[in-house]
Formats: sequence, structure tokens, C-alpha cells
Amino acid sequence: MAYVCASARLATRGRHSTRRYVENAIRSSSSYFGEPIGKKPTYSKVQKNTRFLPNMSARAKAVGKEVVSTDLAPAALGPYSQAIKIDGVLYVSGCLGIFPESMKFAGDSVEEQTDQLMKNMGEILKAAGADYSNVVKTTVLLADIGDFKVMNGIYAEYFKKDPPARSCFAVKDLPLGAKVEVECIAKL
Repeated sequence: MAYVCASARLATRGRHSTRRYVENAIRSSSSYFGEPIGKKPTYSKVQKNTRFLPNMSARAKAVGKEVVSTDLAPAALGPYSQAIKIDGVLYVSGCLGIFPESMKFAGDSVEEQTDQLMKNMGEILKAAGADYSNVVKTTVLLADIGDFKVMNGIYAEYFKKDPPARSCFAVKDLPLGAKVEVECIAKL
């Protein structure tokens, strides 16, 4: 159960500021709620299941979070999952144009990297029981915005009908010196 300090909750309701409540509490020898100064504040129950759970695996199980992973796409480069499935939605982490077996780039060009990363994304989607037609949103990160047209040509081959919504950004650097990275959200 989550708890909220009663004085903090009420301080935001009235026309008085939190500062005024504190000043009044200090001037009188008791707080606004009649509790002696120095005592712990009064707490009230707000709602269930909103307290931060340090054990995220227990929290993940409680909300139905499922990790999606496949050996047919490159392993995560850090402390994150290839994808997460929750409530009928799949969140795919940013994919790079590297081969899963060697963890080496498909090539130095944006075309080669974009094509390979889209294949990697396809394998992750397949592992979750989806495909490109389920994708509703993508975010494209480019090391050089001048590569947008080239990337867009390869990208379009994978989303021929009803392409998803998309954002595209030029960034200073990408992991491992990649030229392009794409993440997506898919409805299952």
C-alpha cells in the first residue's frame, strides 16, 4: 500500500501554500493537525499497488510483463531486454545492423546496416508472435541526417502497406559506432 503524508496532501488543496502551513506549524507548538512538532506525520492510505517495489521481477509478474528474447537477433548490449510484452503491446528495444552470430556490423553503409537491423527486428517480432504489420510506431536514430533518404528507401521495403507512425532523429553517436538504430512498438 502506498501512503501519502496528510499535511502534504492538504497543502496542495487549499489556497495556502505549503510554506504557510510550515510557518504556522513552527509558530505554534503543534502542527496544523494537532500533532506535536517532532512526531512523525499522519499518513493515510491512498490506493493499492502504487508503492515502488524494489523487487522488479515480482512487480513484473504482478503486471504481466514478459521478456521476449531470441538467438536469431543480436543479444542486448547492456542491462535491457530485446523486447518486453505487456497488456497486448510489444516494446522492441533499439536494433542495430549487426549479425547475431558475430556481433559485427553488416557493413559500413547505412543501406547494409538498415537492412540487417530490420531483419533483426523482424526476428524479435516473430519471437513475440508478431510481424511488421503489427508495428504501430517506430523511432529511427541516425548518426547523420543526410542518410535519411537512403535509410527511408530500405525501411519502406519492410513496411509496404499501412506503415507505422514514425519519429526520426539525428544523434551525435550511436552504440558501437552504428550509423542507424530503430526501435518499435507493436500491437499484438
